[in-house]
Amino acid sequence: MAALAPHSFSAGLRWPLVSSSPLSRPSSAAIPSKPPVRRSYCHAAVVAGTYALTPAQKERQKLRELFEEASDRCRTAPMEGVAFTVEDFHAALDKYDFDSEIGAKVKGTVLLTDANGALVDITAKSSAYLPLQEACIHKIKHVAEAGIYPGLVEEFVIIGEKTADDSLVLSLRSIQYGLAWERCRQLQAEDVVVKGQVVGGNKGGVVAIVEGLRGFVPFSHISTKSTAEELIGKELPLKFVEVDEEQSRLVLSNRKAMAESQVQLGIGSVVLGSVQSLKPYGAFVDIGGISGLLHVSQISHDRITDISTVLQPGDFLKVMILSHDRERGRVSLSTKKLESTPGDMIRNPKLVFEKADEMAQAFRQRIAQAEAMARADILRFQPESGLTLNSEGILSTLTSDLPAEGLDLSDIPAAEV
Repeated sequence: MAALAPHSFSAGLRWPLVSSSPLSRPSSAAIPSKPPVRRSYCHAAVVAGTYALTPAQKERQKLRELFEEASDRCRTAPMEGVAFTVEDFHAALDKYDFDSEIGAKVKGTVLLTDANGALVDITAKSSAYLPLQEACIHKIKHVAEAGIYPGLVEEFVIIGEKTADDSLVLSLRSIQYGLAWERCRQLQAEDVVVKGQVVGGNKGGVVAIVEGLRGFVPFSHISTKSTAEELIGKELPLKFVEVDEEQSRLVLSNRKAMAESQVQLGIGSVVLGSVQSLKPYGAFVDIGGISGLLHVSQISHDRITDISTVLQPGDFLKVMILSHDRERGRVSLSTKKLESTPGDMIRNPKLVFEKADEMAQAFRQRIAQAEAMARADILRFQPESGLTLNSEGILSTLTSDLPAEGLDLSDIPAAEV
């Protein structure tokens, strides 16, 4: 029997049980009836003392017994040891069910990103994808520019479904679009000045980007006489004229914004500007969104025959405000008043800009003195006007400390001798 054992293991344990021998099988009367016990051939051989298992074979035998026990449990008691029932599982799915219709908002977690967009987990039965063009209201080259990265939890809106694989198409741009219109309505109500970059134009005006939206600025609402081509790429101060989300109509005004900022421009004040263009009669200078004229006669005390020898488009310089016509939106500028020595703007413009504030202060003092002398002349030659100068040198109405009905001299005591 021992000699057959090696052959039996190499054949895959297919030979009969050792206990089937008449010598080893007890009579049926001696052993009570029991359900048959599944035993492996190796186990029987060991019990019979006919073959000794190696450690590897013992481990294999143990795993086989565990597998057979697990197989029996799957057939007889499949739910044994499971903490929930099938009904509990379906109830859990219903709890996390959501509306997957077009236009519904869902919360999702970004799983991964690529050059075309981002894969988003929205706990749905099908996958969801955020295309690059729907990731932001602004034009971007990668979703990372919009702050989208794996692990980000955000609210998305469903805008479509791909029939090929039943995947959902998501958007952040639609949500940002609605928020941008709400922001514009708020800024219009507060009458706030905003900055808008000009990106296009036509015969009627220019198109500017404000809060991510494309707004129209008619030429009648632009304070300068520049063409659309000259304004493309520049930032303009703007105010809202009309905000209509339903009609997708956003109208802006540069002139209204300029009217507010021009209030801050005082005669004799020094501002920083950049040369926009040159004309034979002078240079147009941009001073914070306002176009002012620096006439050739106001550049220097010395005579200038060719402006291009002194200034070039794009040059930055300090200028003084000589006059301001708010109704027409015209501003007259001067660098001549900032020269400490005649001809400095031609020979050494850097020195002019360094001493600009000092020269402007002296200019304002001369203006104040001239106004004071004019007020004094009014009092000297027109005493009947009823005007006087107060302690601050400001012309005001002449007042008397006497009561309107006069003084009552009867109450004054007699002087002591």
